[in-house]
Amino acid sequence: MILLGYRGSGKTTVGRLLAQQMQLPFVDTDDLIIAMADRSIREIFEQKGESYFRDLESLAVQDACDREAIIALGGGAILCESSRKRLIASPHRRVYLHCEAKVLHDRIHADPRTAANRPSLTHLGGGIEEIRSLLLIREPLYRAVMTEELDVTNLSTEAAANLLAHR
Repeated sequence: MILLGYRGSGKTTVGRLLAQQMQLPFVDTDDLIIAMADRSIREIFEQKGESYFRDLESLAVQDACDREAIIALGGGAILCESSRKRLIASPHRRVYLHCEAKVLHDRIHADPRTAANRPSLTHLGGGIEEIRSLLLIREPLYRAVMTEELDVTNLSTEAAANLLAHR
C-alpha cells in the first residue's frame, strides 16, 4: 500500500502503524532520498536545489514501488509525471490521505522536526496560504494517482491505520 498526501497528513506515522499491523516492512521515500544524498532534505534543497531533490525523489519512488511494503511518499512525489505513471502502473493500493489545509497547518507547526528538516516550498513561507496554494496544484494529482481516499482531517493516526488495515 502506498500512502500519498500533503506534508502533515500522517503518511509516515500512519504508515508505520499500518506496517506493524500488517506485518510488512515500512518504506518512507524521504528516508530513501536522505540515504542517497547523505544529507537532510533541507540541506539538499539549500545546497543542490529543488530540481536535484525531485530527481532523487523520482528514483526513490521507482525503488519503493518495487517493494512489498507499506510506503509513505513525500508530499510532492506526484509532481513528476514519470513518478505518477510509475505509481499508476504499480499493483499497490494507493491511498490519498486527504486533510483540510487548516489542520495540516496546525499539525506541521506542532511538529518541531518540520522546521528543522523541511524547507518552505514557496515564497509564502510555509504558512496556511502556502498550503492552500500547493493543494490547488497537488490535489488533482493525488486524485489522479490514488485508488482510494481517506479523509484524515478528524481521525487519529491509530484510527486511520485501523481503517486502512481493515478495508
